[in-house]
Amino acid sequence: MKHYTMKSLMAGAAILALTAGNAFADVVFNRGNSADPESLDPHKTSTVYEANILRDLFMGLMIHNAKAELEPGAAESYTVSEDGKVYTFKLRAGAKWSDGTPVTAQDFVFSWQRLVDPATAAEYAYLLSPVVNADAITKGEKKPAELGVKAIDDATFEVTLNSATPYFLEMLTHQSTYAVSKANVEKFGADFIKPGNLVSNGAYILAEFVPNDHIKAVKNPNFYDAANVKIDVVNYIPTEDRSTAMKRYEAGELDSNDDIPTEQLADLKAKFGDQVRLGPYLGTYYYVFKTDKAPWDNVKLRHAVSEAIDRDYLAEKVWQNTMIPAYSFVPPGIGGYEARPTEYAEKSQLDREDEAKKVLAELGYGPDKPLKMEIRYNTSENHKNTAVAIQEQLKPLGIEVSLINTDTKTHYGFLEQKGNYDIARAGWIADYKDPANFLDLCKTGTGNNYGVYSNADYDKLLAEAAAASAEQRMKLLSDAEAMGVARDLCVVPLLFYGFHTVVSPKLKGWEDNVMDVHPTRFLSKE
Repeated sequence: MKHYTMKSLMAGAAILALTAGNAFADVVFNRGNSADPESLDPHKTSTVYEANILRDLFMGLMIHNAKAELEPGAAESYTVSEDGKVYTFKLRAGAKWSDGTPVTAQDFVFSWQRLVDPATAAEYAYLLSPVVNADAITKGEKKPAELGVKAIDDATFEVTLNSATPYFLEMLTHQSTYAVSKANVEKFGADFIKPGNLVSNGAYILAEFVPNDHIKAVKNPNFYDAANVKIDVVNYIPTEDRSTAMKRYEAGELDSNDDIPTEQLADLKAKFGDQVRLGPYLGTYYYVFKTDKAPWDNVKLRHAVSEAIDRDYLAEKVWQNTMIPAYSFVPPGIGGYEARPTEYAEKSQLDREDEAKKVLAELGYGPDKPLKMEIRYNTSENHKNTAVAIQEQLKPLGIEVSLINTDTKTHYGFLEQKGNYDIARAGWIADYKDPANFLDLCKTGTGNNYGVYSNADYDKLLAEAAAASAEQRMKLLSDAEAMGVARDLCVVPLLFYGFHTVVSPKLKGWEDNVMDVHPTRFLSKE
């Protein structure tokens, strides 16, 4: 047994008092975040919940500021060739990883090659499709080293595209394009994402990860703008149970939460007033059929189910008018694009139901021979209420719906692995303001193509759009939506998102925006 003198005990007490004093001096942001991440590897993530965390830990070449406006990030500046195909980025002078080593162009080369490498199995590998050889690499036809990127020198990163891509810079705000430290990944392998191992270049450093409890990030002293980062500690707290989250918010345990139980909207607005934030959000709430599984491989059957779903009821009653009925995949708000809704968008709900009954009868289904359908959804009162409402709407048509609920991590992991299901809930929030960001989800082989839809003609339209002029491109993308969504129902659009968050008046700098992006580095807390 160790022996402690009175002098050593007094010294220890002084250290504890000093530590406690520092803890109280820290500005701490307890941030409700709907779910735990599947991963903190930027190249293996796909959800908004993960993006919220990675946006604080890392910094891409370009970033969204507090108003979701595009700004240089890890790149201090950039130039574009006259033909729009070559981008040359100058990295910030003296930029460092959180371990003090320099951030280099070689790190970006390594990271982008890693993203498209089939061995990484990145769902977002397709995001780099505009880059020379990216698609061929993800298909295994070329080597990652042949990707159209190179380090001119330590501070200069060059990217060569197949053709001029209007949304390219906006795309670089997405976490899949972030650089990871080559040395860090090579040192720790798959464990590089663990607290104590993870090296990052953003405003914060990963300190703790306790699953189902919290993720703690602390201010990064090596961040280039650390002097202007006002919040010292961020705790990302998973809040799949929205009702419990509201109780924790009311008790002061949360400073914000990224979702609310919409059936409580009236009460929450009465209680919290303008702390409840509502507004348009560039995203689509949808269901997706497993299109390679009978009987859901029958497009007529998919449309019959889609027609029978009363989207007005979902928007008004389930989501309390915080969402808008959707009949196209691409949401409103993208300039120059004409969305192509399903042909029954303008029909009354009664007419849609009559048409659905007719098709179901033709296919041999009805009250005497019910169609059995399983809906999968991730944990949330809002998702549960949506699924239950659809279950009730389909029952009179002779469709027997069963419900399967899993936590968010399990749900999306199942969809990403192309598990065996009938129809499942999903949502897509724009990574950048362009229709291709939605329509690429139905492209053959895309990681986020949960329904495994595949149509060579659809893929061809997307490829032609990628090489077309700006005006012609939008027309081709619109034609692709008419084919893949309106005709083939590769996804079943249900609602256009609105954000519905709750934000403490103690938080300053929170700017409502259509991307619902709120990097912690731009916030402060009183």
